Amino acid sequence: ALTVRFITRRFIGDYDPTLEMIYRHVAVIDGEMVHFEILDTAGQEEDSLQIEEKIKWGDGFAVVYSVTDRCSFDEVMRLCFLINHLHASPKRSGAAEQPPVVIVGNKKDLQFDRMVSTQDGENLSKALKIPFYEIS
Repeated sequence: ALTVRFITRRFIGDYDPTLEMIYRHVAVIDGEMVHFEILDTAGQEEDSLQIEEKIKWGDGFAVVYSVTDRCSFDEVMRLCFLINHLHASPKRSGAAEQPPVVIVGNKKDLQFDRMVSTQDGENLSKALKIPFYEIS
């Protein structure tokens, strides 16, 4: 839903979060045209080789969890370490520096269903030294 919102500037309420999709988009950022290929993994990877291949494919990452789902938050640290490990690998060509990564807590508006506090997200962000945002 975040990717669709970024590309279309509209919120789509009826969205299948289990579909994996690649979205292509062109945006002007700081006066420069930027071509995006966004892989929305839908968080459905069942084997570690699948997720590793997807991480190797990416040049930047938004690690998104739901504030209403503690299990999704618990995966954030593992994914951030995996991103760091795979992109630090000497096998990766041109991997001189780490890719940009942000942690995103989604569904901020669902306060009554919240299972992960804003403080939890901020603490993880500080521990990993990765920017953190909460959105809805």
